[in-house]
Amino acid sequence: MKLDIAFSGCRIDRADHLRGDPAALGALMTHHARLLGMEGLDPALTADGELVWTSLAEADPDGELVFLGVEDGRACFAPVPVSANVGPPNPRLWQALAAVSSADLAAYGVARALVGWHARHRFCAQCGGATVLTKGGWQRNCTACPAEHFPRTDPVTIMLVEHDGNLLLGRQPRFPAGRFSALAGFVEPGETVEEAVAREVLEEAGVTVHDVTYVASQPWPFPSSLMIGCHAIAEGTAITIDANELEEARWFSRAEVEAAMAGDPEAPFIAPPVAAIAHQLLRWWLAR
Repeated sequence: MKLDIAFSGCRIDRADHLRGDPAALGALMTHHARLLGMEGLDPALTADGELVWTSLAEADPDGELVFLGVEDGRACFAPVPVSANVGPPNPRLWQALAAVSSADLAAYGVARALVGWHARHRFCAQCGGATVLTKGGWQRNCTACPAEHFPRTDPVTIMLVEHDGNLLLGRQPRFPAGRFSALAGFVEPGETVEEAVAREVLEEAGVTVHDVTYVASQPWPFPSSLMIGCHAIAEGTAITIDANELEEARWFSRAEVEAAMAGDPEAPFIAPPVAAIAHQLLRWWLAR
């Protein structure tokens, strides 16, 4: 089935062939170019929940601009904030993003991840020297040594764990009351995705899994992750949680998952938000 993956499907042509051509980029910076309205890392939105696009005349003359690409023949740019709060989105932002179209959400996701990386990488990790934006914002070079730095994307596994038709879901302390979601964790150096799934489930819930399969992925710009959605089979149902990672973990039946996804007030848990891949993984599981 086709899943509705938020922050994916950006319609802006990234125009990689233009990034390394300063003359070509300069020629695009005219009154026809568009500047994405940003309030730090948050999007400026109209009353109808649309992204705000202005002209380059609105850009800070001393600030940095990232070239997002070209859409409908017009170059698109985003401003780099002076600093970036990389914490999770606050409830106000989530409420605002719920009304944003999928196309706008995808464009914002690219911009947020990219400008947030620039705001956090103004100094070289190799020598500590100041870095400068280059290649339209898809690279930073150190001014004191030959080091080149590139926007990073961190792989994160997020998995549905199944045993005899039931699903293992967990909740972190920061979740709203009653919410459960799929277990998740970063892929560590030297691991395959399958190994990361097995390790994270064992570490967080004490459950051994096998038959790990890929389902779908999602770019997640908070700050710069790629969520790799998987499914795995558990060898048993005994749970031993890591209290540093989870507040609770439980097995839920298909009927209980269906009730939660339907928004039933009598459901035993609240489903993850639609914008999260965990929600889409639950949709996929129910439709199998």
